Amino acid sequence: MTSSAVVVGTTSWGTTLAVLLARNGIPVRILARHDAEAASINSDRENKRFAPGVTLPESVTATSSPTEALAGAELVVVAVPSRTIKDNLARIAGNVAQEATVVSATKGLEISSGKRMSQVIAEELAPGWNGHICALSGPNLAREVLAGLPSTTVVAGSDPEAMARVQTAFTSQSFRVYTNSDLVGVEFGGALKNIIAIGAGICDGLNLGDNAKAAFVTRGLAEVARLGVAAGADPMTLAGLAGMGDMVATCYSDLSRNHRVGTELASGRKLQEIRERMQNVAEGVDTTAAAVRLAERLDVDMPISRAINSVLFEGVSLESAISELLGRRPAPEWSGLD
Repeated sequence: MTSSAVVVGTTSWGTTLAVLLARNGIPVRILARHDAEAASINSDRENKRFAPGVTLPESVTATSSPTEALAGAELVVVAVPSRTIKDNLARIAGNVAQEATVVSATKGLEISSGKRMSQVIAEELAPGWNGHICALSGPNLAREVLAGLPSTTVVAGSDPEAMARVQTAFTSQSFRVYTNSDLVGVEFGGALKNIIAIGAGICDGLNLGDNAKAAFVTRGLAEVARLGVAAGADPMTLAGLAGMGDMVATCYSDLSRNHRVGTELASGRKLQEIRERMQNVAEGVDTTAAAVRLAERLDVDMPISRAINSVLFEGVSLESAISELLGRRPAPEWSGLD
């Protein structure tokens, strides 16, 4: 039984994971960005910015001190945006215990390198640290999990005992945790589905119909599988909860930030305006850029990701991007996966 845990990050998902652990009887310290944020969480018993209306259990406390937060922690959950993960890891690197299990709850890729978050964590905590790293990913909309609605997730890693510890720490009557030894597949599924969710939001925003959206999501899954397999993933993982399951939830829910980016783009808003209006980070934006670069290096065909990238960063209109996708030469359905 885990005796204490730390959640690095006051994001909505980080707060949700802290609540899940506390509900299972595990004391949790949330590492906040600064003193004022920690004081607000402790006095209000609520994360008013990212999880308004949710009363935090008494066993959840916040601090801005890495030394205080990580003292004696057996489980360290990293739940920060991918673009700030290195800065956050630099804050905690010297305080993570050797025997601790570190869990990445960030669904993204490093833009410059295409590295998965567990790879970034391993690099930033080294040298000298040789603990275990896992990733937690699945169809997990934070608001539904906080409300106690039935949900499932996957914890992946290379060490069975570490995975089992994480599984036990988070499993409850409403939150079922599965294990999977395919860390590559679980992380790629969680990261890449956000690209497809942006496109699904565009489909809904433009009222393209259910046929078009079903085709888009299905072809998106094939594209995710191509890149994931090229990077070493098991294709079965991408057909599971961390792949197809997460994609369905993210592409069809109004609670999805990445889906909202797509609907906002379809309404005519610019990307910068959309990002400024959002409280939380939509990981799919940065992940699109990272995935396109990685696909070029691995020689993987990703037309949907390229189309989304052209809309987000190259000024291409939605109409032109859609026309380009529909105008591609017909091909076998499983091209690149056979």
